[in-house]
Amino acid sequence: MQAEIISVGTELTSGAKLDTNSQWLSLELAEIGIPVRSHTTVADNLDDMVESIRAAAERSDIVLITGGLGPTLDDLTRDALARFAGVDLVRDEVSLEHIRQMFARRHRPMPERNVVQALFPRGSEPLPNPRGTAPGIWMVWERPGRDGPCRIAAMPGVPSEMKVMFRQQVVSRLDAGDRVIRRLRINCFGVGESQAEEILGDLTARGRDPDVGITAHEATITLRITAEGATVEECRDKIERTRAIIVNRMGTLVFGEEDEELEHAVVRLLHQRRASLSTAESGTGGLLAHRLTGAPGFEACYMGGVVVPTNAAKRELVFVDPHLLATCGPISAEVAGAMAEGCRRRFGTDFALAVTEWALFGPDDPLAPVPASYVALASPQGQKVEQIQHFGDPAIAKSRTAKSALNLLRLHLIEGV
Repeated sequence: MQAEIISVGTELTSGAKLDTNSQWLSLELAEIGIPVRSHTTVADNLDDMVESIRAAAERSDIVLITGGLGPTLDDLTRDALARFAGVDLVRDEVSLEHIRQMFARRHRPMPERNVVQALFPRGSEPLPNPRGTAPGIWMVWERPGRDGPCRIAAMPGVPSEMKVMFRQQVVSRLDAGDRVIRRLRINCFGVGESQAEEILGDLTARGRDPDVGITAHEATITLRITAEGATVEECRDKIERTRAIIVNRMGTLVFGEEDEELEHAVVRLLHQRRASLSTAESGTGGLLAHRLTGAPGFEACYMGGVVVPTNAAKRELVFVDPHLLATCGPISAEVAGAMAEGCRRRFGTDFALAVTEWALFGPDDPLAPVPASYVALASPQGQKVEQIQHFGDPAIAKSRTAKSALNLLRLHLIEGV
């Protein structure tokens, strides 16, 4: 049994909006052992939509469609399904009454145009939408010359409505696959994709069971373990054995799993040490503080921070010596260390992180010098300073630098110094 997902909307094909529904549905289907063979995104064009539905239905057992169920002229999913099935559209009075009641509860008159949302291909079944005015559509299409029909569910494009409808109305209509699929993400920091693949060796080989994939986002490397098996226990056993190998090979490059970020790891380690932290930022403009205050439990260990984008701010807020600024410059290891020491003194914390600014750069000029910034850690044992080279996309420079500062502290805390 295989599924396909079709996302409908010119706003998706034009790039104006991002399709997150397909990703979510793929993960949900995997939980019940149904693999997804294809994602298709199609614009609001009736002929193209009919062609996409027909191609998917002919080759897959389940087709999930999101979008195109609104009341406007460009919402064509119901028309496309009717043309695909060779039937007309008929009005469902129960659905129409539900739509009217939705407007009544909001104390708004229902536009006549919304009546179209109560039209369904003849022989299909409405899927109630408790959160909106767009009912879904359930169809079973008998495929000529094929064993078993194709089951088609069309759902709203609004994620909050689609998710409820899928879980309440669609899942129970799908036969679970004969295989179980489970996943685990392991997050790493400190190397690039190619170096991570070298360290992992044969783990990323094509055809390995379980599969291990590598993705990079703003310098964080995520290793995706995907296991298939006859039971959940079999999948979990495969994942755990592969996880152990990854942790052994990647070592301290691993900082967390699933949605864990570096700030979560840092806050957890600070809690274990009953230690406190403060921050002084120039180039990251408060991003370190933003990340730390988003981690649960930060109140017990993060005492605050300052943004010091100018030399005057560095002098007044974190007590950097004017002579040091004049002789070494604001982008230097010496000033980074002084910022961290001054921040630690200002807040009275066990640890302090500091980030200097960096020069603007153009990544498309191969002859342009590669700028650098510095991150520093001040602790009871002294200072640690790292140079960060800025290359690639300037848009991720702040994120990458903030993560580098957090990782500097994380490694120090792991060492137990």
